[in-house]
Amino acid sequence: MKQPNFLKTLLGAFLILAVLVSCSPGANTPSQTIIRVASKDFTEQFILGEMYAQLLEYNGFKVERKLNLGGTPIAQKALESNEIDLYPEYTGTGLLTVLKLPVNTDPVAVYNTVKNEYASRFNLVWLDPAPMNNTQAVAMKRTRAQDLGIETVSDLVAQASNLVMVGPPEFQEREDGLPGMRKVYGDFNFKEYKSVDPGLRYQAINEGQADVTVAFGTDGEIAAFDLVILKDDKGLWPPYQVAPVIRKEVLDSNPKIAEILNGLAPLLTDEVMQQLNFEVSGKQREPADVAKEFLQQQGLIK
Repeated sequence: MKQPNFLKTLLGAFLILAVLVSCSPGANTPSQTIIRVASKDFTEQFILGEMYAQLLEYNGFKVERKLNLGGTPIAQKALESNEIDLYPEYTGTGLLTVLKLPVNTDPVAVYNTVKNEYASRFNLVWLDPAPMNNTQAVAMKRTRAQDLGIETVSDLVAQASNLVMVGPPEFQEREDGLPGMRKVYGDFNFKEYKSVDPGLRYQAINEGQADVTVAFGTDGEIAAFDLVILKDDKGLWPPYQVAPVIRKEVLDSNPKIAEILNGLAPLLTDEVMQQLNFEVSGKQREPADVAKEFLQQQGLIK
C-alpha cells in the first residue's frame, strides 16, 4: 500500500529534524560555553588559573584567560561585575579582606563562613577547598633570624624599628597585612617598607636588600633560600585554603564545572604547591607548562 505524499513529506521532515537535533549542541553544552578564567597577580595564582583553564578546555569548554588581573579587590570586583566567571581565592582572604569578618583559626568553620556569606552577599559559589594552606606569614633568612634572636612575630615587632620589610603593595592595606599585625601585636613601624611586585620580594631578601619579607605557606623559595617562617604566636592569620570561586549563574548553567575542578582540589597539598611554585619562580618556567605537566602526571588530562 502506497503512503500518501504528505505522510512521506512529514516523515522526511522528522528525519531531517532528528539529524539536526542530534548534531547540534545544546545551549549549555561545553562547546557552546565560554568560561572566563582569571587569577590574581602572583606565581601561585598563575599556575592555579592555568590548571583551571586547561582542565575546562580538556573537558570541552572554551576558555578565555584573564590571568594576572591584580590584587584581591580587583579580582573580587571583576567577579561581582560579570567581567570574569571564576578565579582561585583563599578562604582566609575571603574572610578578612572581602567579608571583613573576625579571624577564625578553624579551617572548616572559615570555609563554611565564606561559602555561606559569598552566596548570600554576592551570589557566588565556593567549590571544594584544597588541603594546602597558603597562610599569610612573615619570613627571614634563617641566619639573620638566629643572629637577632627572632623566632616569633612578637620578637620581630620588638625590633621592627631597626628592620626593613619587603612585600607587595596591598600588604600595607589588607586586614591580614600590616594593619592586622598592628591590631594584634601592638603599634609598631618598620624602619622601611619596600613595596615591590610580589615576584621580587624573595630576590630582595636573598640579596640582602631587606631583613624580613611577606611570605606564604606554599612559597617554593622558603626552602630554596633557607628562610624561616616566624611563628604567629598571637594567632593573627586564619587558614588560607584555595578554591575556585565562581558566579552561581555560570555554575547553574554548567554544573559539570564543579565536578571537573573539585577533582583537582585533593591533589594540591603544601608540598606539591611549593614544588610547582618554585618551578616557575625559581626555575623560570612558564606557568602554563608547569600546570600542564602536573595535570598530565596526575592523569587529569592527556
